[in-house]
Amino acid sequence: MTPKRQRLVVISAACAAIIGAAVLVLSALDDASAFFITPDELVSSPPAIGQALRLGGLVKPGTVLKSSTSAGVSFDVTAKGASVRVIYNGLLPDLFREGQGVVAEGTLSADGTFAATRVLAKHDETYMPPELAEKLKESGEFRPGQSLQDVES
Repeated sequence: MTPKRQRLVVISAACAAIIGAAVLVLSALDDASAFFITPDELVSSPPAIGQALRLGGLVKPGTVLKSSTSAGVSFDVTAKGASVRVIYNGLLPDLFREGQGVVAEGTLSADGTFAATRVLAKHDETYMPPELAEKLKESGEFRPGQSLQDVES
């Protein structure tokens, strides 16, 4: 084999390896991506069954049902008048409560419920760490209803 032919083989093999690696990375990123959707968007245009999603909205008051035999819980997430039933088997975060913001990661089931694999509770924008609130009270600068953004500006 001539040196020119050897270089061509090596360059071709390197290009094939780079293309193969790029395909693997892109397919892994596609599997890991989860689109954010609200209940009204989910009801108006349902995604494919089994597609990874993040469902965000408020926990509808009076809909939280905890299982007495396991760590399972079900609740409704609502936004703009639409609501979706979420089923989750695991421990809920400390900030989880009715009327509070929540993001559930999981997939839509064939029966229209959302099977969550992870639940994240959100706090509102007026949240302030207790230590900061205490320091502001000591300095006389604390105002009830003041947000952390107000303090930082």
